[in-house]
Amino acid sequence: MRRGARSAAPAAGLASALVAVSRAALAGALPLWAACGNVNLDAGSDHPHGALPVDERNPIIVNNDGARDNWQGEVALMLASSGDLRLAGIVVDATTIYPSLADNVQAWRDMVAAARASGMRNVPDPIASVGPPLVRPSSGDIDATAPNHSDGARFIIDTAARLSQPLRPVVVATGAALTDLADAYLMDHRVADEVVVVSSLGQTTGTSISAGWPNGDLDVWASEIVVSRYRYVQVNTYYAQRDDVPPARAGQLPANPFGTWMSGKLPDIMALHEAADQDSGGQAPTLTAGPAGRVWAVTRGDNAAATARFWQALQDPKTFGP
Repeated sequence: MRRGARSAAPAAGLASALVAVSRAALAGALPLWAACGNVNLDAGSDHPHGALPVDERNPIIVNNDGARDNWQGEVALMLASSGDLRLAGIVVDATTIYPSLADNVQAWRDMVAAARASGMRNVPDPIASVGPPLVRPSSGDIDATAPNHSDGARFIIDTAARLSQPLRPVVVATGAALTDLADAYLMDHRVADEVVVVSSLGQTTGTSISAGWPNGDLDVWASEIVVSRYRYVQVNTYYAQRDDVPPARAGQLPANPFGTWMSGKLPDIMALHEAADQDSGGQAPTLTAGPAGRVWAVTRGDNAAATARFWQALQDPKTFGP
């Protein structure tokens, strides 16, 4: 299935909030915050800063599976602690890549505990969500899909109802399957007007963008539902995420429990670095360029500037201050 997608490259238009939650979602999604340190924010304007429908002022929910293969969680917690974003929650799933929900949740809890022990603030507890991949009905009708009624979906619905505003929707930034978001829509269609999805998944292939591997293929029908029903930002600015903390800089990590946590996961950071021309096999939704629609595609970003911003957050006194 093909739908119109707006180009939002280069990625510098998305502010630090979105980068925080998607900076390295699985394959290293968001160097989108690269230019955010130089953005002049207009506190009196309700319009998003840049080319995308959301910015650093939107409340954010992080939705992922494992906690040890990228820096998504750490950046989100750092920017939440320094007051640079409003982290509304963390939803943790199990997928075929990280199948143990207990292990996934425990890893996120360990990260949160290390953050709090280091003086970090505004750090929410992770929420465990049980929900298998959704099953496409024989009719192909999205609204005939049986929902999971997962805790993660319920949290997304409740948080969106509480925090979303017409010009400031809640952002759900994902680094794994889109199951909970699709489940939320099936449970309550209103959530699609209260949430913008920012996902690190899929591939750019010529003039088309596939919402498949990596991540989108973990629940193909959920990907179809989300792309069809939500305002959706797909991020394909993959990068070599191990370069964020190379061996030469490991000793510069903070001398506190949070730095110890980060140091301990260095061997687990995924080396996956997708090529822009890889394909997902054609099973997932395919997006093609169009003048209008509810989909934005981010295909380029300033990775060096994003890594610099990563270290700025690590070394910002506000991150670990009283």
